[in-house]
Amino acid sequence: MRRREFLAGVGVAGLGSAALAAGGGGREYLELRRYRLHGGAKKNMLGNFMRDVGIPAMNRVGIGPVGVFTAKYGPSEPTLYVLMVHKNLESVVTAAARLLADDKFGKSDLVNASSGDVGYVRAESSLMAAFKDMPKLEVPAKRPRIFELRTYESHGIKAGKKKVEMFNEGGEIAIFKKTGLNPVFFGETIIGPMMPNLTYMLCFDDLADRDKRWGVFGGSDGWKKLRSDPQYKDTVSSITDIILQPTGYSQI
Repeated sequence: MRRREFLAGVGVAGLGSAALAAGGGGREYLELRRYRLHGGAKKNMLGNFMRDVGIPAMNRVGIGPVGVFTAKYGPSEPTLYVLMVHKNLESVVTAAARLLADDKFGKSDLVNASSGDVGYVRAESSLMAAFKDMPKLEVPAKRPRIFELRTYESHGIKAGKKKVEMFNEGGEIAIFKKTGLNPVFFGETIIGPMMPNLTYMLCFDDLADRDKRWGVFGGSDGWKKLRSDPQYKDTVSSITDIILQPTGYSQI
């Protein structure tokens, strides 16, 4: 990554017609970035930039809402999670050019910093298409809250598609909502690590609220029936579960 391309759009020109169709019908694209931060005095450089320059610039060019989170329970190394909502694929492809053309963003110190002063070590990105049955991210109320970010990996593309189907046509999203779980988004990864996979985010008041709501879901008749459906057997090979807390300037 060239440092001047900080927060540049993911290169997706070669996605093809299938990926283009995935974002049709008003479904959003969700870009999740994980920034591994420097320690010490440089630890807050990226967060301060996001608060003062990055998020306002992204909003001006039509990207948003933008969520920024830190791990409450997750990786031990300092990491900043940035979730960007794009209304269409063109927004993803042109994000870098549009941001660099923004006067405040393009001329900012961090965007033009040398390699030793950029404020983070490495960035890892995933691009997701929102699920058919939840085509847009839903911003929760701005109250004290935590988020659970869950990624389901599958052993192959057929199994991965079947797990997405389980949430949509199988009705798992509907069971989530009926039993009191509060989804923020569901996304099928188009580009990113550990593919094929899907990722979704839930919002809770706190860990006690999380445990209570998952208990209601796990004990529901709807979930018991769905999980016993043989067509959805062996669709998930690995689950990653991280608890995040929003920064004070997060829009999600």
